[in-house]
Amino acid sequence: QVHVVESGGGLVQPGGSLRLSCVAPTIMFRFYAMAWYRQAPGKQRELVATITSLGTTDYADFVKGRFTISRDNAKTMVNLQMNSLKPEDTAVYYCNTKEQSINWGGGTQVTVSS
Repeated sequence: QVHVVESGGGLVQPGGSLRLSCVAPTIMFRFYAMAWYRQAPGKQRELVATITSLGTTDYADFVKGRFTISRDNAKTMVNLQMNSLKPEDTAVYYCNTKEQSINWGGGTQVTVSS
């Protein structure tokens, strides 16, 4: 069973930045398309960004131009650089494969507030 661990969340003012990291310790990591998701209070979990095994990225419209997803296969890590944060970005952020095929971690809380 693969257990992901997310980190890097926190409290930030609007317009600020955070960098999230996720470690997914599996030898299969390099073959997975990975993704970041988020879930705000009272809302369903939603897809934020994806990155294929070859590094092709895609983003939800609501984060395009502000967030950047990247991966380090040697460290089995996927990162999410978040810039120009808005209050509506407040959520618990999770990583998983694009197919949601591994166990969910506990997520990391991002709060954007002045």
